[in-house]
Amino acid sequence: MSQLLILAAEKENPLVPPIPELVIGLIAFVIVFGFLAKKLLPNINKVLDERREAIEGGIEKAEAAQTEAQSVLEQYKAQLAEARHEAARLRQEAQEQGATLIAEMRAEGQRQREEIVAAGHTQIDADRKAASQALRQDVGKLATDLAGKLVGESLEDHARQSRVIDRFLDELEEKAEAAR
Repeated sequence: MSQLLILAAEKENPLVPPIPELVIGLIAFVIVFGFLAKKLLPNINKVLDERREAIEGGIEKAEAAQTEAQSVLEQYKAQLAEARHEAARLRQEAQEQGATLIAEMRAEGQRQREEIVAAGHTQIDADRKAASQALRQDVGKLATDLAGKLVGESLEDHARQSRVIDRFLDELEEKAEAAR
């Protein structure tokens, strides 16, 4: 019996399954594989196709968005360059207007200064004439009074008095101008 067991043990190899189990396993595998191929594999392929399309669409959208972003960036750069150019032009205009305004203000200031100087000269001339006239009258009055006291009679004739005074003062002015 022991030989029989050995023969039976030799006959049954643990690496080689028995034929009925192998057939049943193969049938079960074909059924599961068929089920997976018929039902699950199309769903998996469908999901994979949808993902691929979504990824490709996303890439296309990303490329389109990147192209649009690049276009917008170029527009912004152009607008920025234009704005800088406009700002430089406005700055130049402001400087030119400022220089023109300064020149106008200087001219106006010069004109006003000349008017003030001219008015001052006119006022000084008028004051000098008024002072000269007042001085002539005062000097004439004093000279007449002094001459009246020296002569001993009143020299109240106004016309004669004015001529004497004017002649006296004119002589004084001529002497003063000759001395200069």
